[in-house]
Amino acid sequence: MKAHTEYHTFTTTKHREYINITLKVDAALQKAGIREGMILVSAMHITAGVWVNDAEDGLIADIDEWLEKLAPFNKNYRHH
Repeated sequence: MKAHTEYHTFTTTKHREYINITLKVDAALQKAGIREGMILVSAMHITAGVWVNDAEDGLIADIDEWLEKLAPFNKNYRHH
């Protein structure tokens, strides 16, 4: 069984940011030479996440609005 591992670091500047990593994932897959199987993409930080969706502006805006209701960004919020 073939295996390939890569680590990427992303630096963000805003309190909430979305980064499309599709091209990096595809490049890693091509580099690995794996044509069949599964790929695991994992965020290695407690406050980061990975999800698969359509990179459509309306969907991202809806998710951002939902997250703001769930965990509002303000200085008095206990968990940042």
